[in-house]
Amino acid sequence: MEERGVGLSWQQGPLSPGAIGRFLVPEPLPKRLLYAEPLRRRMRVRFGGAWIADSEDVILLYEPGHYPMAYFPEADVSRDTLQRSEHTTRHPDLGLTSWYTVRAGEKSAPRGAWQHNDLPVYASELQARVAFAWPAMDAFYEEDERIVGHAADSYHRIDIRQSSRRLVVRHHDRIIADTKRPVVLYESGFAPRWYVARADVDESALTPVEHQTFCPYKGLCSYYDISDARLGAWSYREAYAQVGRISDLVSFEPDIVSVQLDGTQLRLEPGQAVIPHGPDRDLDVAEALPRTSG
Repeated sequence: MEERGVGLSWQQGPLSPGAIGRFLVPEPLPKRLLYAEPLRRRMRVRFGGAWIADSEDVILLYEPGHYPMAYFPEADVSRDTLQRSEHTTRHPDLGLTSWYTVRAGEKSAPRGAWQHNDLPVYASELQARVAFAWPAMDAFYEEDERIVGHAADSYHRIDIRQSSRRLVVRHHDRIIADTKRPVVLYESGFAPRWYVARADVDESALTPVEHQTFCPYKGLCSYYDISDARLGAWSYREAYAQVGRISDLVSFEPDIVSVQLDGTQLRLEPGQAVIPHGPDRDLDVAEALPRTSG
């Protein structure tokens, strides 16, 4: 289902376990490659009614199988916010990790932050830096705009193109959509997703369901059953401005209903089904839709 995107280290990105490409090198690369780089954007963390971290020197860590994680310099975290706990873990690549309770005002978050204390030399960029558990904090911001879901992956890309190819969607013997003006959305590492204007869809075949998902790059997604084909279609009714061309268009899941492009049946390749993962939390509509200053 259309839910969340791919990037450098997640889903089918080049540093993920399910990468669809390969590095053209004579020797095999290690199975786990970690990558760190400066975010080059001001990032802030909101918790308990206060700004507890504010930095223009954030490092993003890309770790196989995870969304990127933001690491803040200790000096850019508010004093008395972090209370070290007795809980420690050992990261497979970065060594001993200490965990903190995050406190602000009357609010506290056990294990709301962590720090790697015994870093190998090759990971010195993370020295004296703290990461906050995304779901445990109230909100993260870049400048004055809230970033919802997880830290934005700068290697995640979406391109939208108009097409004149014929797209026909069927379920059993019924034609659900027939168009010669589909819009195709290309998203890093995933199969192209084809969207259809509602004028070219038999909307009487779509039964809205309560199920919704959230994509940090596209917005809140609504779903439809098509007869016995559960969640066979979806739509971003109010997509984010950056991908506004797909707003209120309908897309169909080729593994659930028949989707033909110029007579060729579309099918997802192995590994292209979206896997929910990472520091996302169950967002309500009020959190997912607005992108306003705090």
